[in-house]
Amino acid sequence: MAGTSLKHFTVSEDADAHDDTENTIMTPGLFYTLTAADLQPQGLYLSDDAGERVLLPKRFVPEGIETGDTLEVFVYLDSDDRIVATTQRPRVQLNQAASLMVKDVNRTGAFLDWGLPKDLFVPFAEQKQRMEAGQSYVVYVTTDNTGRLIGTTRLNRYIKDEASANWPGAADPYEMGDKVKLLIAQRTDIGYKAIVDNTYWGVLHSSQIHKAIRVGMKTEGYVRQVRDDQRLDLSLEPIGHQRADSLSKRILQKLQESGGSLGLNDYSPAELIEMHFGVSKRAFKMAVGKLYKAREIVIEDAGIRLASEEERAKAIKKAGGKAKRQDKGPRRDQSQTKQKAKPSEAQRSNSKDTAKPASDKRDTNEGTAASPARKKQVYRNPKKTSANTLKLKK
Repeated sequence: MAGTSLKHFTVSEDADAHDDTENTIMTPGLFYTLTAADLQPQGLYLSDDAGERVLLPKRFVPEGIETGDTLEVFVYLDSDDRIVATTQRPRVQLNQAASLMVKDVNRTGAFLDWGLPKDLFVPFAEQKQRMEAGQSYVVYVTTDNTGRLIGTTRLNRYIKDEASANWPGAADPYEMGDKVKLLIAQRTDIGYKAIVDNTYWGVLHSSQIHKAIRVGMKTEGYVRQVRDDQRLDLSLEPIGHQRADSLSKRILQKLQESGGSLGLNDYSPAELIEMHFGVSKRAFKMAVGKLYKAREIVIEDAGIRLASEEERAKAIKKAGGKAKRQDKGPRRDQSQTKQKAKPSEAQRSNSKDTAKPASDKRDTNEGTAASPARKKQVYRNPKKTSANTLKLKK
């Protein structure tokens, strides 16, 4: 066990030379931009605006740095729980989630590789399931009751289900179409659960996934819908016109790379479109339609191709000609002719009145066979009461 401890807890160089940094107010697990204050044999002391100092060990000191220069460093605790700085960039920092691989497991917990000499410790109490060496897990970086950085797989303690305002009257954090950072965290029956901006849960439905994803993958996504219960539905593609704009640029780039033509059009199988662009067929048709309206492409039976300058000018001229012919048309005369052709209310009433004697004459000749039609006509116009008008019982 002693060998394992030495393996995972690396003591900083000349640690006894920076005891004065134990009372620092810097929060371990975060990045800081600090000023070079004092260069010593054991390393470089950096200070913040409040005058607090932290040691950057000698092996991390950049060449040529001088007093007064600024440097971005990551601050964390060494094996003796003393704060140190490093120019190395960990894969995750405090209050963030990431997928990390387990390097070793002992009787106290698991040690995960997060890109620093001292591995990230995950106690057994913070493991939703027992970790195994060589496997990767989605963990959230937090602190224990002593202030040391640890990881946990109990994500529901820190990731919220509802993306609602923090106080009454404040605006909700997300709207439909907002661009967000996603970490694919879990596979479900309906798709995937993803962590949105290290703070909220969101759902990627299977119908919205058109490219290969996996648990632990970081990617950009979009808010497809904020449901009534304030939970988030996500999409890997932009929403609405944003999706068509970004996809149109990708199609143009693909056309240029492939010599000006592409064997895809509106009638291509959805699987083929998804394989080339990772989007749905509907999104592809929207983008192609936008490019066609902009005279950027020509749609053919075999696919699409870039429009030449001559074809583009011809199409624009043709569209302009149609517009001129529409302007020259006598719209006012057409409307007047339509109004003249439309009979007036008086003419319709006169035609009805003149039609009544003929119908009465036909009814008298036909006898009793015309009585149902006469009753039906009276029923359709109950405003004109007569002896044959139907009366409803109250």
